[in-house]
Amino acid sequence: MSANPAVSQSVSRSAASAKQRQKFDRLSFSWVIGGIAVFSLLLLTIPTLIVLVVSFSSAQTMRFPPPGLSLQWYTALFSYPELWSAAVTSLQVAIWTTLICVVLGVCASLAMAGSRARWVAAMDALVMSPLALPGIAVGLGMLTYFSMIGVRLSVFTLIISHVVICIPYLVRTTLASLTQLGSSMREASTVLGASQTYTFFKVTLPLIKQGVITGAFMAFLSSFDNITVSLFLSDARTEVLPIRMWSMIENDLDVRAAAVSGILIVATALLMMVLERISGLSKFLVKS
Repeated sequence: MSANPAVSQSVSRSAASAKQRQKFDRLSFSWVIGGIAVFSLLLLTIPTLIVLVVSFSSAQTMRFPPPGLSLQWYTALFSYPELWSAAVTSLQVAIWTTLICVVLGVCASLAMAGSRARWVAAMDALVMSPLALPGIAVGLGMLTYFSMIGVRLSVFTLIISHVVICIPYLVRTTLASLTQLGSSMREASTVLGASQTYTFFKVTLPLIKQGVITGAFMAFLSSFDNITVSLFLSDARTEVLPIRMWSMIENDLDVRAAAVSGILIVATALLMMVLERISGLSKFLVKS
């Protein structure tokens, strides 16, 4: 018995309509997600591009668009010793902070990854808490703590405070590497007679170095660029670069602050490209 031609045509039209709706839904979803991605990218990059353009301004104060282009503010940085002193201080603090974070973060990650005790979740929340709290709250809390125990503000207190806010990056990236690694390689090394020290330096550390390098890079940038905690924890003799730049902008909209920002933007981009070439920074961030 043959099917009704009208019914067959109706079914065919319904199937074609359903396919068109599915195609339209996919295109609509792609356009919406693509539009949001482009908008987000522009929202993130346009301020940086504006700072770069302003740094080449020929005006005496920050203006956008600039009346003309000039390199005078980059050359003027060489005759600003206070700025260079603040930059050196920021670099020293960031290096010490990164080194301490690497040691403490790797040790904490190994202890947390190798244990199933209940304290691991509490410790993880405690270590990550500086990222969840406002920077002003962390800085004020650290200042109050040092005041209560009678410790005067110095470079030492500044480094400690930066370690507190930067160590979550090391712990998170190192834990991600240890989770992907598992424990089979370390157990095999131990079974074959290797000591724990040998296993760590010859097996574990080479396999998690990508996470350690990524966390160290993020900790260094976070320390070097931090201003909220540094405002509370630095004394009158210890001025870091973000505070100096803040005062330059707050007082007279000094274009030299934009020139410093331009140098930092280019240096950060170059450093990220080097790390991408060495350790595959973007691939690891996507995995973690």
